[in-house]
Amino acid sequence: MSRPRTVRLECGKPTQVNYVLGTELNIDLYKPSPPRSQSFEIRFSPGVKCSILHQQRITPVPEHATKLVLHKGTVLLVTLDKTSRVANDNKVTVTFYGDQSDNPIDKMILQFTAISISLDVDADRDGKVEENHPNKASWSWGPNGHGAVLLVNCDKDATFSSKPDNADNLVNSFSDLKDMSRMILRTDGPELLQYGYKLQLYISASDQDKVRVFLKEGGLLLHVLGHQKLSFVATYMFGNKEYIFFVEGLKFPDKNFDGLVTFNLSLLESMTVAEAPIFTDQVVFRMAPWIMTPNTLAPEEVFVCSVSDNEKFLKEFKAVVAKINCKLTICSKYMNRGDRWIQDEIEFGYIEAPHKYFPVVLDSPRDGSLKDFPYQKILGPDFGHVTRTSDEVNDLDSFGNLEVSPPVTVNEKEYPMGRIIIGSAFPTTSEGRNMSKAIRDFLYAQQVQSPVELFSDWLLVGHVDEFMTFVPAPDRKGFRLVLISPDTCCKLFKKLQHEGHGEAQMFEGQQTQLSKINELLRNQSLLDYNAYVQRCVDWNRDVLKKELGLDEEDILDIPALFTLDQQYGKAKSWFPDMVNMIVLGKYLGIPKPFGPLINGKCPLETAVRSALEPLGLDCYFIDDFTAYHLKLGEVHCGSNVRRQSFALKWWNMEM
Repeated sequence: MSRPRTVRLECGKPTQVNYVLGTELNIDLYKPSPPRSQSFEIRFSPGVKCSILHQQRITPVPEHATKLVLHKGTVLLVTLDKTSRVANDNKVTVTFYGDQSDNPIDKMILQFTAISISLDVDADRDGKVEENHPNKASWSWGPNGHGAVLLVNCDKDATFSSKPDNADNLVNSFSDLKDMSRMILRTDGPELLQYGYKLQLYISASDQDKVRVFLKEGGLLLHVLGHQKLSFVATYMFGNKEYIFFVEGLKFPDKNFDGLVTFNLSLLESMTVAEAPIFTDQVVFRMAPWIMTPNTLAPEEVFVCSVSDNEKFLKEFKAVVAKINCKLTICSKYMNRGDRWIQDEIEFGYIEAPHKYFPVVLDSPRDGSLKDFPYQKILGPDFGHVTRTSDEVNDLDSFGNLEVSPPVTVNEKEYPMGRIIIGSAFPTTSEGRNMSKAIRDFLYAQQVQSPVELFSDWLLVGHVDEFMTFVPAPDRKGFRLVLISPDTCCKLFKKLQHEGHGEAQMFEGQQTQLSKINELLRNQSLLDYNAYVQRCVDWNRDVLKKELGLDEEDILDIPALFTLDQQYGKAKSWFPDMVNMIVLGKYLGIPKPFGPLINGKCPLETAVRSALEPLGLDCYFIDDFTAYHLKLGEVHCGSNVRRQSFALKWWNMEM
């Protein structure tokens, strides 16, 4: 639909205007008509289209002159679909007649120059900036949707800077430009035109901290919008002209930012006292969300720390990583300064636009001794960084408490990029530990991986990765949810006792107190406490079944036992928590439980193999007892994985 523009004509005096393609000139014929006018006749140049609007009815005007009855409220509509070759080469003449007379009373003349102006973006998301896309001023999701995409320029292409590229008003390199989205202002028309017209590009005050815009001017790139610059004005240049802008995203969607940014363009006509708008155009960008990657996606890079006491662990860990074609990055002692919990410090994800993709690390507010690692070793060319801070930080702000499911369908609603999972104090008390509001707001605002909140505050550390994980599977939904199960563990030990293995001991070869199966089964307080732990896990089991659309066949139970930490009144794993594993394709790096040896084999390991290996998975048990388990963490807590992105483009999701 053409955009209307009111034009006022006078009898006996030609009126000259500039007409922008895509608009519709609306001319009231009744009010300026001379007295005693009863009818009118319209003549117009070839290519011009005229219609009469009266009482909500539109009637095309034939090319040959025909007298029409003049009514109160009669409006002439004028359009054209090609630009002018010279100024004022299009003409519309309205001649007025009295009652039953062929002699004209007077006439109005409109002379106009047709020009083309369009502010353009990649609205159909094919990587090209097409001209005047009909839906460029709005956003819609889905494969048939529309709307341009903007990346937060949070990588670091400049070697001289220690901050992300979006932290300054500079274009640091040609690579920096590739992280931005192009926006083109196109004009076309005759070479000669009356002067006094300006083009104004502007954003709202609320968007000035969301975007930054650079104009390519010759060999220079000028900062023209954003960061306290709300508008850019240029003299309208006649003929065919392109202004090429590069738009830089500065902020991710968040609580008070829905991710949409609007750019407005106005053509201004200089008048005696001020400038008046005669045409406006608009485009919309959506900021690309930060997207997490689940265990079912292939690993590309594995991270682990080298600390003073984990040499044996590293050797076994490296052996598992070596089984896949994957880069291994070891954070040195100098960099980690004794902080081994690399899972808690960072979470890997990515951002994507039709023209560009790069991974982005989410840096937790935990800020342990690893806090410099993301800035100094990860942030770089085509590797972004984002963080959220909080005045009050607790254990639930560490990213062992941040996971994401594989793609799921729940009650016919698809989540093709899975759902983010975080732990909280819900449902017990508002006074318990919760993930910081700043992080939760950020995660919810990304929209594409609608979060699910679980109950994790019953744990001493309080992380969801202590009681759950996902592993790939060849059938059903393409994965299994793996949960700890004290009940499964107790039944296994009772079975072993019944078979005469009650004197078999846990933790042989480890520097800790040995425990016999008979002893732990006589420890009623331990059994009672694990009944409580099972109840907490079952609460989360029910939530996950509902929120992820799972059946019991989609869930695997892994033996585990927990003890009560007397100082804090929370649960901690008694033997290495096997669900806290690293998933690398079909290879699983699992904490070695050091269960009782029966005929030279650990029944806990056997139980895990029986559950996972039928899925085509290979289980490798890693000794993390001294270096991690006794410090309240396991393999997953001490490692991290950057994975491939989803094949699905997030903008093609149906929301």
